[in-house]
Amino acid sequence: MRVGLVCPYDMGIPGGVQDQVLRLSRWVGEAGHDVVVIGPGECDVPGFVSAGPTTVVPANGAATPVALSRYASSRLLAGLADVDVAHVHEPLMPQVSLTALRKATVPMVGTFHADVSVAAEWVYRLGRPATSRWFRRLKVITAVSPIAARVIAATKRVRIIPNGIDHDAYAPVAKVPGSVAFLGRNDRRKGLPVLLEAWTAIKTAYPAATLTVIGSTDTVDMAGVRFVGRVSEEEKRRHLAESSVFVAPNISGESFGIVVVEAMAAGCALVASGLPAFVRVAGDTARFVAAGDADGLGKEVVALLGNEAMARSLGERARAASARFGREAVAAAYLGAYEDALAKEGTI
Repeated sequence: MRVGLVCPYDMGIPGGVQDQVLRLSRWVGEAGHDVVVIGPGECDVPGFVSAGPTTVVPANGAATPVALSRYASSRLLAGLADVDVAHVHEPLMPQVSLTALRKATVPMVGTFHADVSVAAEWVYRLGRPATSRWFRRLKVITAVSPIAARVIAATKRVRIIPNGIDHDAYAPVAKVPGSVAFLGRNDRRKGLPVLLEAWTAIKTAYPAATLTVIGSTDTVDMAGVRFVGRVSEEEKRRHLAESSVFVAPNISGESFGIVVVEAMAAGCALVASGLPAFVRVAGDTARFVAAGDADGLGKEVVALLGNEAMARSLGERARAASARFGREAVAAAYLGAYEDALAKEGTI
């Protein structure tokens, strides 16, 4: 079959949804199917169809790059002209995904990723007559977690298919003693300021501690802190593999937590905010603190740095638990959804 993967966000900018779309395009292609990726911006995926430039708008506590051009819709529909099934990510996001939801004529699978705000939930409810009509056009509805599904799960049947990783690529190596890692964009909700607030106390209690900040392009001058910015997938995996402790100090707005899964696969001991999404992903393989609690965060990091056996045990358990997010399970679930959509099974 020929699958059209539709992403509403700029494909040239790093992001969780973009990352999943690119990974899924590779997995589906390697399974023997034809794939076309359609979205705004530019990327180096063979056959990519660009829906044009993007405009950055605030959404879900982040700067979100979406296509607002009047030409985006026509480019999207042209890209879907010869596909058998379309997989639309974030179906209600303008302009690309929403156009697919409203106007595409091929069988569609829709995936919801975001933990929407209370305000957005009210918008969903007020617009329910229209959205309910649009959702009926989706043959299969999926969400990456129950949190992402909550605005539609009360009235629609939703399959939970988690985000996936190339699990085997995260082969753990010998950890560097005292090493701590953070992975995330500049968005404040990712919680880096909380970790930096805690860092002075961590460094005082454990002078040999080092912190590698991956992804963020902001920098501060603090002892033991190294900012590496945006890096390749290989570099990211290497930094995680070497790190003894991974910290996810996110404040809000998380529906899944792919960085948590990546750190688990790398065998890191985890200290994370007790957000429901993180608790669901990591379970008893992480040490949790209240979101925004810099003091509590620092104490947990110090406890793990000072007890290598405990950190190693947590990391090994996390590595084992992360296998359920690997390619085999996730790719098979989506291929099954495409087949059901083509057969007109699983109709909502």
